[in-house]
Amino acid sequence: MTQPDTAFPTTDLPTTRVQNHASFLCELPDGGLLCAWFGGTMEGKPDISIFMSRLGAQGWTPAQQMSDDPDRSEQNPVLFLDPENRLWLIYTAQPGGRQNDAQVRYRLSLDMGESWSPPKQLFPELGRFVRQTPVVTADGRWLLPVFRCLKQGDLPWTGEADDAAIMVSMDQGATWHEHVLAESAGCVHMNIVPLDGPHMVAFFRSRWAEHVYRCTSDDAGRSWSMPEPAGLPNNNSSVQATRLAGGRVALVYNHASRADAQGRRVSLYDEIEDDSSADQPQAPAGRAFWGAPRAPLSLALSSDGGQTWDKRIDLAFSDGYCLSNNSEEQINRELSYPAILQTSDGQLHVTYTHFRQTIRHMVVPETALRDG
Repeated sequence: MTQPDTAFPTTDLPTTRVQNHASFLCELPDGGLLCAWFGGTMEGKPDISIFMSRLGAQGWTPAQQMSDDPDRSEQNPVLFLDPENRLWLIYTAQPGGRQNDAQVRYRLSLDMGESWSPPKQLFPELGRFVRQTPVVTADGRWLLPVFRCLKQGDLPWTGEADDAAIMVSMDQGATWHEHVLAESAGCVHMNIVPLDGPHMVAFFRSRWAEHVYRCTSDDAGRSWSMPEPAGLPNNNSSVQATRLAGGRVALVYNHASRADAQGRRVSLYDEIEDDSSADQPQAPAGRAFWGAPRAPLSLALSSDGGQTWDKRIDLAFSDGYCLSNNSEEQINRELSYPAILQTSDGQLHVTYTHFRQTIRHMVVPETALRDG
């Protein structure tokens, strides 16, 4: 049934949790579709865990809980089917709102998600966060985009000092080394999109809540240009991009920035209590901006690798109020953290957070992509 606040019909994924956020999509070799997300009472609390559902003939299956650390908030799931058909679930695990102490963990499935290995830490570095899938280059390197959640001195983490990096593996994910992107302060959620040959483009969320950022590589990800504004607004919320079968780049995002804000949050985790940080000094308001509206949810199309944008389609609508993450009292009205995937049958799937209560699934018709 078409929702009154969407351009196309949507389906809500089944879940038993009050808050649901940060979905991610993956197609299996048989054409099946998986969606992972995190859910619980509120982001940052220890009851936040990873969940997964599979799209079948009867719709989305009941949510399967994939993590359960009683001491950490488990967030930002990434699904990755590697060249050996091993299915990876990669996610973060942090104590309270301290993203600077986060671990990146993973589970492996050798039977397309029917069974999974126990959780393990992917690499020893702390304070790294994931959001986008690894990219495998022609010479076998794995490039996993991360962002570094860095504190400023003794102040609690606020996102003010975050920057971008790539974890590189030469042995199919057994070991990793980190490559920090120069001059990437404020650029997070790096999304690498392979183009032709060794050419790649990457898009970023901005902690400063002004622009989507973009950088390029002409040597298969060994080096990158300095991130620069990509011609689209950003509100310090996630974006995701993919290259469509015809060669165009499609990017889903919120067409909003701090210029549209009616207020400002102290931090992402200003609603959760953390006794261990109660006596810490409070960080002053800096460049990192929290609270810009997370709506509308939009799709932009580019024919030149994201240098310019030919079309924009608004997919879902609200006022985007996100000065609170409260889902129990249904205060939040954001449409955010979209995932985008074109499956082998040509269909373009989008999932997104609806009011921090549900994950919604939409199929964007091919006619909309052609006609705008």
